[in-house]
Amino acid sequence: MAIPNIMGWASPVTSMRLSGAVCSGLGRAHIFMSQKHYQTQFKGVLGVGAWPGTLNVDLPEECLDDYRILRVIAGLDEGEVSDWPEPHRIEGFERDGKSFGGATAFRGRISREGGAQEDCAVLIPDLTRHTSTAEVISGTFLREGLPCENGELVHIELI
Repeated sequence: MAIPNIMGWASPVTSMRLSGAVCSGLGRAHIFMSQKHYQTQFKGVLGVGAWPGTLNVDLPEECLDDYRILRVIAGLDEGEVSDWPEPHRIEGFERDGKSFGGATAFRGRISREGGAQEDCAVLIPDLTRHTSTAEVISGTFLREGLPCENGELVHIELI
């Protein structure tokens, strides 16, 4: 996606902010997030292992165009692929006859309005039904670290 400037030519996107309300997921992310194969890769993205769960953020209509850019970069939606924000590939694997799918992660920082920021990544699994819910991973249990509860507004600044 490009943003026109006053000279009439397009410049690449270099910032993206997603805001939305914290919401509950299915409570199954820990099954995937605790896998050693994933944790090793999350350390490469976050610099630390990820908390074994995700924070789900329900995105309002005004954020969906930006979220769609992430889904295009991740290969889930069709469209013009941007070179920013930088995708970090999380490879899937098979263990004991079970397949664990891959994902794409985008580094960021998450905060509540006026609150401290926590390093995070927006994680887009290859097999997901979410088209308007961002799944956020962090080395911190975000519900306590921010802190936040269902319905509260959070902001994710991609870096």
